[in-house]
Amino acid sequence: MAKSYWIESLGCPKNQVDSEKLEGTLTSSGYEQASKPEGADVLVVNTCAFIESAREESIATILDLAAAKRNGARLVVTGCMAERYGDELSKAMPEVDLVAGFGVPVTLHSTRSSSRNSDRQPTPNHTQAPAASARTRAYNRTHQPSSHALTPSMDLLELPRPPSKSPWAYVKIAEGCNRKCGFCAIPSFRGTQRSRSKKAIIDEIKSLGSKIREVILVAQDTASWGMDGKALRQLDNPSLQQPNDAAMEVSLGTESGAGTSSSRPIIDLINELAGMVDILRLLYLYPSSLNDGLIKAICNSGTPYFDMSLQHCSPSLLRRMRRWGNGERFLKTIDSIRSIEPEAVLRSSFVIGYPGETEHDHEMMMKFLEEASLDWAGFFPFSLEEGTFAQTLDGRVPQDVIMRRIRECSDLQDSIMTSRRVGQIGKTVTALVDSPGKARSYMEAPEIDGIIDVPIDLPVGSLLPIAITGLQGYDLIGEPAKLVGIHLKGSNHADSGMS
Repeated sequence: MAKSYWIESLGCPKNQVDSEKLEGTLTSSGYEQASKPEGADVLVVNTCAFIESAREESIATILDLAAAKRNGARLVVTGCMAERYGDELSKAMPEVDLVAGFGVPVTLHSTRSSSRNSDRQPTPNHTQAPAASARTRAYNRTHQPSSHALTPSMDLLELPRPPSKSPWAYVKIAEGCNRKCGFCAIPSFRGTQRSRSKKAIIDEIKSLGSKIREVILVAQDTASWGMDGKALRQLDNPSLQQPNDAAMEVSLGTESGAGTSSSRPIIDLINELAGMVDILRLLYLYPSSLNDGLIKAICNSGTPYFDMSLQHCSPSLLRRMRRWGNGERFLKTIDSIRSIEPEAVLRSSFVIGYPGETEHDHEMMMKFLEEASLDWAGFFPFSLEEGTFAQTLDGRVPQDVIMRRIRECSDLQDSIMTSRRVGQIGKTVTALVDSPGKARSYMEAPEIDGIIDVPIDLPVGSLLPIAITGLQGYDLIGEPAKLVGIHLKGSNHADSGMS
């Protein structure tokens, strides 16, 4: 009888890709997916360690699966938390049989150990447990990130993955990051950027199966794909006075070639991949990367969706974050996008309560949100991470102030998003049916944006013209449109709606 596995994937889409690589490895090793955790021989938690709340969720999930596993089964913890904390995590959680850093086979048979220091070689949302929060706080107080090589000796980028079970899939095009944002510890445990080859990316897309209609490209810094050797210089001295625009571009990471139409490798990749799938979407775009060439390439791909990593709009606060830009520059970029494609959809995320954030900064944020009129936005409380530049800063913002500012930003953005969604009523869009009764157009990225409620009998995986008839919350309501004489946004098949 074949052995079985159960994988719980936490965190971002990049982690989800890693989990699918683990699934492919386990399958090739003779394992079958269990129908429930209690029946699995190997239970894997692919953890997230980006911020404290993510660590809390990771520990809660570990405890949940520890309680569910049967006698003789093994509980393995992998992912960012395993890579970042390694041996310390293994010692702190006796429930875990193996802590496996990036690329360590999760089927190793050693118990009660960490494999962070072992030789690495390629081998084929829960309710929190009651003790999880306390365990996380205790863990954070007593553990520092483990020392490790800047670049893991082996990661999951080139491992095979199984065919996609849905009509869309994330594809990771690079690992690691060369930037030094003040709040982010990712480069310390994911390493510097390593871009995959164009051939490897194309081969993986082909391996996902013929049912794939949408591919979402992800990386820590997606637009910097293919630029691994180029230094992204940033503002390392926060005491500097406000530089002029030219100095800011040099010091805060405007890459060589920004502002030209064809200098970025990602543009060539977009142009080639756009012909392979119906919908090609990019997530995690650093704002200085969005020159006219990249904007036009994204619009020409047929999916004018821009996920811009802005984080704030205050010039002084962004300098303290060691990031490029300011509200005025961001609005110019947004205007550029909308001048090229008026129907473009814009998403961003923002850190609220970064050390030094003042009420004036918050007022600037509110004004920026009104002027930017983003289709989608998320607001996250600042989380102090060990080993980051933010840890050295004064001006900590009280938690109650952070939460009040988040509420005010969220309330304002809710009204903006509702208004923009109402504006879609009466239009017709091309939509991909993800699951029975649920579809998405170019306007909605999977898992983070709204959806389109459609008749339950529409075939999953079909790409159809959908007339938008109503709104419920942030979700649109639609029904199949007539195929004659309509304009389908986000599709090269304007007359048929089929491909």
